[in-house]
Amino acid sequence: MKTTVQPELSKELRELIDAALPRYIDFSVGCPARLREAIKYSLLSPGKRLRPQLVLLATEACGGDFQEAMPAAVAVEMIHAYSLVHDDLPAMDDDDLRRGRPTCHKQFDEATAILVGDALLSRAFEVLASDIQPPQRAAQCCAELARAAGATALVGGQADDLEYQHKDTEIRRGAIEQLESIHRRKTAALFRASLCLGALVADATEEQVKALGAFGGYLGLAFQVVDDLLDVAGNEAAVGKRVGKDQRAGKPTCPEVLGVDVSRLRAEKLVDSACRELECFGDASAPLRELAQFVLRRNF
Repeated sequence: MKTTVQPELSKELRELIDAALPRYIDFSVGCPARLREAIKYSLLSPGKRLRPQLVLLATEACGGDFQEAMPAAVAVEMIHAYSLVHDDLPAMDDDDLRRGRPTCHKQFDEATAILVGDALLSRAFEVLASDIQPPQRAAQCCAELARAAGATALVGGQADDLEYQHKDTEIRRGAIEQLESIHRRKTAALFRASLCLGALVADATEEQVKALGAFGGYLGLAFQVVDDLLDVAGNEAAVGKRVGKDQRAGKPTCPEVLGVDVSRLRAEKLVDSACRELECFGDASAPLRELAQFVLRRNF
């Protein structure tokens, strides 16, 4: 099954992912009704499904089949949704709007939001372990995603992000290395894992896995730079969350450290670097290249 990514990402892929997600959270027995409702609210909220699309497109670039990769795509979206639910909590980034809707803890309550994150995190690895074949490949996928979501990547990046925002502005100014270290773990690690999961499902070569992982790393950094820019100059309705919040919270961002113009140039260079990593795939990488361009221009 082949697809071409259009300017606003592939509608076809989004529809496939949106159709798959509810099947994996059909907790009809044993799960309390309020928790079940909150899980659906958080996972099924309208979104671009960028990370699961990366999984599917990586599989396709390596000659694999979308359907075989769908459990991995679902698992990645579950990890992403869990991270957003927890990041939005008052003890973390304290957001009240996500994807144009009240955040989980605002729609329900803080305790329920914490439990939603716990449930999605656990379910992601259950999906990989149960639905990826053969078992050895499932184990590889579990290990890859666990690293991206763990203490040295997503969770560690969030911890540093929280600590760093309380430092004096003058200490932070010019510290692009520290900021990139946070972004590489908090954001780019899951992008990288998404690409690697897609490659693993397709039984890709070591060269292909390495190239896709590098592509994901650069693309994740570019995504975060653009996200920082949107917080400065984006439209709240289009972005789907509060803008200007990072500055009000004293949070370090690329525009603060580098300035807006240099940050935009940095995002462009990161996307260029990402696309260069795809040369070994030839024409098969065209949808991934188009998706990278979407990341660069999203919601401006």
